[in-house]
Amino acid sequence: MTTLQHSGPGARRHRAPAPVAGDVFRATVLTKVMLGFTAILSIFPIYWMIIIATRSNADVHSTPPPLLPGGNLGENIKAVFEAENAHFLTGIVNSVIVTASVTLAVVLISTLAGFAFASLQFRGRNVLLLSVVLTMMVPLQQMGVVPLYQMMVTLGWTNTLQAVILPFLVNGFGVFLMTQYTRQAVPRELVEAARVDGASTARIWWNVVVPAVRPGMAVLSIQTFMLIWNEFLWPLIILRADNPTVQVAIRALNEKYSTNYVLVFAGTALSIIPLLLVFVFFGRQIIGGLMDGAVKS
Repeated sequence: MTTLQHSGPGARRHRAPAPVAGDVFRATVLTKVMLGFTAILSIFPIYWMIIIATRSNADVHSTPPPLLPGGNLGENIKAVFEAENAHFLTGIVNSVIVTASVTLAVVLISTLAGFAFASLQFRGRNVLLLSVVLTMMVPLQQMGVVPLYQMMVTLGWTNTLQAVILPFLVNGFGVFLMTQYTRQAVPRELVEAARVDGASTARIWWNVVVPAVRPGMAVLSIQTFMLIWNEFLWPLIILRADNPTVQVAIRALNEKYSTNYVLVFAGTALSIIPLLLVFVFFGRQIIGGLMDGAVKS
């Protein structure tokens, strides 16, 4: 905005100072208060879970409720692992095997499919991609439980980890995500240049596409790991009580006619530790990848 200021015989033009970029995005006091309130609401359930995990069942129903940790955490964790019906250690090992296998498979298959849909030319590409997107709109797991269980019975895979792994090896959301990410991160000219230099399709994917889409792979890894780690329905159906995953083992911590909140909360607190570790590790990979840029030679 330009203003005129008369001083003496002549007139001088003064330009109003332009707003600084940092001032536009500076948080107000109300914004900080709302963000702090939201953070408290998000963190409090986890904090309450840890508090109960360190207490006794009598403290759960006390008034006012306890807000400080107790001294029973070690005893409660020991009771979780010694619970006869839960098989908690077996559940953790099974969940690690299932989740790691599915995550690696989903990231690998989704990255390959995303490269094919985004960078390769072949007949029926759009129809195939549309069919993948349509699978995201149908609750296949709930609708396909009965035929899937019949298939596992026919294969003789009931109460085996491969029965839990197989239905989740391909993820429609992962294929769609990596297709869109590859289109943005890998210019077609880069793929064509590598092809002119004599690189095979497999080498283009490994040396050109994978380094460029690494941030997207990290995001997909976190999403898949959390989804499979928290999976409950299908492992409950296909596995026996003595060979559970961690979520089924937490359910077994409940007593027959009552709920043992201390054991359930202690088991839940233990079960989220791998999620926190994976998030911290891959979170750093995401930030590093975004800072380095999407396309790398």
